[in-house]
Amino acid sequence: MPDVSKMKKPDVKLVLLGDMNVGKTSLLHTYMERKFKDTISTVGGAFFLKQWGPYNISIWDTAGREQFHGLGSMYCRGAAAIILTYDVTNWQSLAELEERFLSLTDTANHDCIYALVGNKADLTDPKAHLSQDLDGLSEDRTECEEERTEPQVLSAWPTPPASPTSLSGLLLHKQVARDDALALYGRILRYKGRDEKNSLPADKLCFETSAKTGYNVDILFETLFDLVLPSILRKRHENQASPTVDLEDCREVSGTRVKSSCC
Repeated sequence: MPDVSKMKKPDVKLVLLGDMNVGKTSLLHTYMERKFKDTISTVGGAFFLKQWGPYNISIWDTAGREQFHGLGSMYCRGAAAIILTYDVTNWQSLAELEERFLSLTDTANHDCIYALVGNKADLTDPKAHLSQDLDGLSEDRTECEEERTEPQVLSAWPTPPASPTSLSGLLLHKQVARDDALALYGRILRYKGRDEKNSLPADKLCFETSAKTGYNVDILFETLFDLVLPSILRKRHENQASPTVDLEDCREVSGTRVKSSCC
């Protein structure tokens, strides 16, 4: 068991939110472990500690199941960035972000950064078939897969389209267009009472990823790491201005116990 006193303390916290089966855990494993693996549904929550340069960032994975819904606000408390994740082949998973998960973010920092991430892009987009970011992920797709350019039929918002169907047995129907995510980002800013003109632009914080191939996974996390840097620096400055007193250190200064007095 590691020495708790020597464990690194996180400078800032990122949280993944979203419905079950959208691939939150797979995204985190792909980024942290540099490989994709099938996972089971998260129970409660779990986290990784990522060292990014001289900084330590905790990344929290949360359960999407309804029975664990109440825990979400606890995990979001004090978060500097929240990754709202949906499945590009499942329109309802995007709707759930607004209906069930957005209110959980009320406990996050007042200047929290919100990213919208459409996962499983490899199921709908030929560009996402090949790994762009990861070492060791398979790139042995056939030539015909690389050259597929079937047109995508994009659904309207907010009317849900039909269930995903196979296009020529190769690609699934893309139920969530990028414009849908951009529109939701605008509604998130209004919900938070922020001025869109003075906020980070939607096109910088709306991503489509594939945990399976690594498509845009590194770009997602490292973009957020860059954006939360001001929060990290501010927190470190506050800690230096009002350092925490370590009682163990105080005991070591004097080998004798100090006799207490009363008035």
